[in-house]
Amino acid sequence: MTAIHTIPKPSAEVPVAAPRRRRGRYDPTRRRSNIVTVLMWLCALYFVLPLIWLIVASTKDTGDLFSTFGLWFGERFSLFDNVVDVFTIRDGAYLRWTLNSALYAGVSAIGATLFATMAGYGFAKYRFPGSRLLFSITLGAIMIPLTALAIPTYLLFARYGLVNTPFAVILPLLVSPFGVFLMRVYAQDAIPDTLIEAARVDGAGEFRIFWQVGIPLLGPGMVTVLLFTLVATWNNYFLPLIMLNRSSLYPLTVGLAQLQSQSAAGGGAQAVFSTVITGSLLSIIPLIAAFLFLQRYWQTGLATGGVKG
Repeated sequence: MTAIHTIPKPSAEVPVAAPRRRRGRYDPTRRRSNIVTVLMWLCALYFVLPLIWLIVASTKDTGDLFSTFGLWFGERFSLFDNVVDVFTIRDGAYLRWTLNSALYAGVSAIGATLFATMAGYGFAKYRFPGSRLLFSITLGAIMIPLTALAIPTYLLFARYGLVNTPFAVILPLLVSPFGVFLMRVYAQDAIPDTLIEAARVDGAGEFRIFWQVGIPLLGPGMVTVLLFTLVATWNNYFLPLIMLNRSSLYPLTVGLAQLQSQSAAGGGAQAVFSTVITGSLLSIIPLIAAFLFLQRYWQTGLATGGVKG
């Protein structure tokens, strides 16, 4: 009797380990990574270097400011003396300018965020005659620089007696075409249409749906528009320069520039140069604080969106 031998089949395939890369072998992926890393460090240095110079220069007195290397500290640490000079020069005008900047930036940022959110929500969730045309006009307005509109805005406000008032700075900045575009794109995906339909079935009106359903879901986008408008208004120079001619209404940007120019005209530019630099350093602290305070809303929005299924 002949025995038949069968070859057993393998139960599972044995995984084959990937070959190891030899040392010194050319790796294009690693080379690209190194190049990108170097470019990122150069970009970070480009943005951080002026801030480092500002911090170092604020610790110097006038003599060290012009006699020592710009990115190194002087012989005498004069930061606290410079801060005292900032708040005492011209009978405390710097504090007044700070309050003006806070007023202009705060009101403009909150108002522009609210209007941009309402307009973006309307463009994203409603279809009405002329909606595409209006949104195209909004996109076109993004391309127009604010400096090109400054003179027509001045002539319009002068006709109605609004020049040299806080409204001359606040009202033009309440309209943010970029904010409308950003909120329209964000609201398109952040608010499901089924959620709006469910609220309508429950008897909620359109305005109530916007406030109680839309606003909580649009939080991260609103914070983004708020910060963009806040920074743009806080750093705005040209519009307050042509709209205001009283020192008591100046924001920080115009006040520090006028202080430097008037001192230069009087032959004392170097005497207040360290004061202007220290004032510039202090002026960015509110923006840093606002960013650190509001970034948690970004993180909360990203975490909430990451767990949605």
